[in-house]
Amino acid sequence: MATISTPNPPPITASMLYDLVGCPHRVAMDLFADPAERDNVSPFVQLLWERGAVHEEQVIAGIGEPFVDLSMFAGVEKERRTLEAMDRGEPLIYGGRITVGDLLGEPDLLRKDGAGYIAGDIKSGAGEDGAGDEGEGKPKKHYAVQLALYTDILERLGRSAGRRGFIWDIHCREVPYDFMVIYGGRNPHRLWDDYQKCLGEAQGIASRVAETLPAYSSGICKNCVWYTACIKSLEATNDLTLIPELGRSKRDVMLGRIDSIRELAEITPADFITGGKTVFAGIGPSTLKKMQTRSKLLSTENGQPYLRSPVTLPVADIELFFDIEVDPMRDVCYLHGFVERRGGTNESERFIKFFADDPTPAAEERAFTEAWHYIQAAQPCAIYYYSKYERTIYRKLRQKYPHVCTEAEIEALFDPTWAVDLYSDVVLKATEWPTRDFSIKTLAKYLGFSWRDTHPSGAASIEWFHRWVETGDPAIRRRILDYNEDDCRATRVLLDGIRQLDVQVSGEGIT
Repeated sequence: MATISTPNPPPITASMLYDLVGCPHRVAMDLFADPAERDNVSPFVQLLWERGAVHEEQVIAGIGEPFVDLSMFAGVEKERRTLEAMDRGEPLIYGGRITVGDLLGEPDLLRKDGAGYIAGDIKSGAGEDGAGDEGEGKPKKHYAVQLALYTDILERLGRSAGRRGFIWDIHCREVPYDFMVIYGGRNPHRLWDDYQKCLGEAQGIASRVAETLPAYSSGICKNCVWYTACIKSLEATNDLTLIPELGRSKRDVMLGRIDSIRELAEITPADFITGGKTVFAGIGPSTLKKMQTRSKLLSTENGQPYLRSPVTLPVADIELFFDIEVDPMRDVCYLHGFVERRGGTNESERFIKFFADDPTPAAEERAFTEAWHYIQAAQPCAIYYYSKYERTIYRKLRQKYPHVCTEAEIEALFDPTWAVDLYSDVVLKATEWPTRDFSIKTLAKYLGFSWRDTHPSGAASIEWFHRWVETGDPAIRRRILDYNEDDCRATRVLLDGIRQLDVQVSGEGIT
């Protein structure tokens, strides 16, 4: 993106700040890129929009108190009516619009509080990160910056009741957001500080004073409409974020000294290290050496994966390759899938599944109970899964349905002696791969495995489950099961691939 100042930059909106938290380049692309380069919106994202709209309608229908509804108006008319409603002191305003300077906000709710108003949004997700796990949840930054924008506008208009807001979330809870409370241990800050930083970045992007660059993130990029355009650009520039775990922030502090994977592969790390630090803020010597080792592997023609150190994996006659599917919007685990292998022979494999045919607690409990009994009947066995998600969800299921098993039994099930998280405990700790990320999709495809579905992903499975619930179409149910089976088999393919890797002690500094 060129850094050419725009005389009349577009206004800063809440959706811009929401996107900026995940990817500043998304904001620039939305504003200035050729719309013809956009990918189609994924069915999963469309589902999120639909579910969000339905949830908002349900919340408003059950609000239980009088309110002014401005949702049918638009533009200047909506703004005029919002100001008039506040002048009258209306207790609750739905679907309003407020502006000041270059800031434009359309909060779902404006609620009278004393002499002023506070803003609220209706969200189809949880109001906090981590709420309901261990301890209290934390405010979501991408929600906070939106609420703070509304609050800033109210403040500049002289209509604010204080720097705070609220979220009405998917659980029908009102979650307060106080922008002046100090959060963080190592980096104490306020949500208002986060907002001010994001606002400055957004204003720089909108005025084309600040330049943004694409950056690869396997988690954020996959459902973005600019994915294809950004990947093309990143590959053309041999961008550093195509190194696993390097990321935007590390890339940005390295630019100017090291601008590509090829350049990083050719450096002598000691030239950038003084004492116990590197010349790059936030990047330690061991991290620099690790990333340089990965850049060499990616830059080597026909580079081969390897073990940095030997790994010990359980040996058992019965091996279970385990994967679950969860709809976080409905808060239901709808599928427990296992590929069972006996005697180490692939010919013995069979797919075992426990499916919740509807998104009810009764169906979820039944599937969990049956899966639990299956695992117990398979003992002794080795269990393989990919990431800590399965363990986290099983802990939550035990809390929801405590009669199925005890906490001690869940912890025993995931004892690393025989239950192995291949991602956290093997791939990250002991292996290197000539790939841009370490997702199961990437690594299994590298090893030659193919999913039957043309667009396999956990997000897609959630969208399929939604359509299954709506239609009962057996073809959709089959698609969900096939995808889950392929995920389980991919885990087996990865395990077998890891067992074939040679140990190569060349990654100095890799831990």
